[in-house]
Amino acid sequence: MSGFSTRSDFPRAWNPLAKALAELRARGEPLVDLTESNPTRVGLPQPDPRLLSTPEAFTYAPEPLGLRFAREAVAAHLGSRGASVSPEHLILSASTSESYAWLFKLLCEPGDNVLVPAPSYPLFEYLTRLEGVEVRPYRLPRVHGFGLDVEEVAAARDARSRAVLVVNPGNPTGHYLHEGELAALASLCADTGLALVSDEVFSDFAWDAEPDRVATVAGRELPMLTFSLSGLSKVAGLPGLKLGWTHVGGPPAARDEALARLEWVADTFLSVGTPVQQALPGLLAHAPRFQAALLERVKENRRRLVAARPSGASWDVVPGHGGWSAVLRIPREPGEEATCLALLDAGLVVQPGYFYDFTGGAFLVLSLLPPPEVFESALGPLVRVLEG
Repeated sequence: MSGFSTRSDFPRAWNPLAKALAELRARGEPLVDLTESNPTRVGLPQPDPRLLSTPEAFTYAPEPLGLRFAREAVAAHLGSRGASVSPEHLILSASTSESYAWLFKLLCEPGDNVLVPAPSYPLFEYLTRLEGVEVRPYRLPRVHGFGLDVEEVAAARDARSRAVLVVNPGNPTGHYLHEGELAALASLCADTGLALVSDEVFSDFAWDAEPDRVATVAGRELPMLTFSLSGLSKVAGLPGLKLGWTHVGGPPAARDEALARLEWVADTFLSVGTPVQQALPGLLAHAPRFQAALLERVKENRRRLVAARPSGASWDVVPGHGGWSAVLRIPREPGEEATCLALLDAGLVVQPGYFYDFTGGAFLVLSLLPPPEVFESALGPLVRVLEG
């Protein structure tokens, strides 16, 4: 059809899973949703709504990088996690998705590409395409626990690569970037001129201690431009309030030039609402309470999932270290889609690994967010189908 950009011509055909799920929901069939990703729907602590009712909520004094005291609140939040950063090196946006769009505008000409991990969350293809940018996937080898292999990154790169994206920890794999991986990646970026974009929205949700785990690249002295992204959606479990942040780091001259250019981009959109910026210190003060409750839940649900696996089962729970998801390795036959359809018949909604670009086997992805009693109710049907 003429008159439309090819950038917005995304496939709209429903796959068999989507069709089957729609039919079940249309019939009102009871389902346990193990794809739930919205923390506001699963009974976790929420902040006092009066935080959004400040006398200054209707004032408007736009600052492209974000209100100063809001950026100071983010800097303090990062400082409480061991990252010493300046508010001057932070920029607020409406979401990490918007941050990505701004960074692709900053770093790429149309037709350039960015290197993205696989498996990973299926968002980058859409965000890049809308900016006229291409993706070049690099594999996260299963033999490394789906951790970063710098040789895979180097092999994916070509002359038009402008940045490498890492998701720390991986979504849904739960693998954190380790110090050795970051050092090898920094060397590659410095040698080839790549910027590093680190998606750290789940970095506060580690399940256990890892001595060489990289919590954030913010505040580190690295030889390349670095951008670390996070926001209220995951940090405080508030996706509806629409506020994200980006810390810009790297060699001072390049960092300052990036900030100056991003200020122009941000000033063009001025997307972050005043009320959420006014409330940000209080919302971030709420984050530890939310995070403690969420971590207790996901760890308990994961414990129950591991305990439910029968001895000698043909499926297993893939090791991970953080985040909100669990990955199951299942037999290649009957495979992901057939297993998901069988689980739908049993009243469970799960995601196939191919949604996240898993290869080298068959996988399922489960959310660990549902209340424990709901998650527990799903384990019997899950094991019966997987064992059947």
